[in-house]
Amino acid sequence: MSSRPTSILFFILAFFGVLFQIASAAPTVQLERRDVYSPPVLYPHTGTVWYKGQTHNVTWDVSSPPVNITDKTGLITLRKSGIPTPLILADGFDILLGRVEVKVPWVVEGDDYSVVLFGDSGNWSQDFTINQ
Repeated sequence: MSSRPTSILFFILAFFGVLFQIASAAPTVQLERRDVYSPPVLYPHTGTVWYKGQTHNVTWDVSSPPVNITDKTGLITLRKSGIPTPLILADGFDILLGRVEVKVPWVVEGDDYSVVLFGDSGNWSQDFTINQ
């Protein structure tokens, strides 16, 4: 009876030993150094009022981008009360442009909207108002 638990233990140790050797032999990959870029959104800001159907330029500060930006493709979405919505206001633009034109969507009025700028990282504006 005692040989069976011993053989199971030996099998488990041998299995993990082989697994460890295979993992140790795997080549290491050198990753290129990349910088996260999260430019601050300048407009819209507190006190801004947008009306449904209008077009506005969302602007952000591009004065000091890092050398190696992970992803330069931008995406702007809308948040309400700090909660992301599925509304995409703009996408596919170069994050280094510093501005992109968006059309104000038909949403419930409120003074707790913000836009989220994604490229490499997400950064959101101050809360602003959307009215009818």
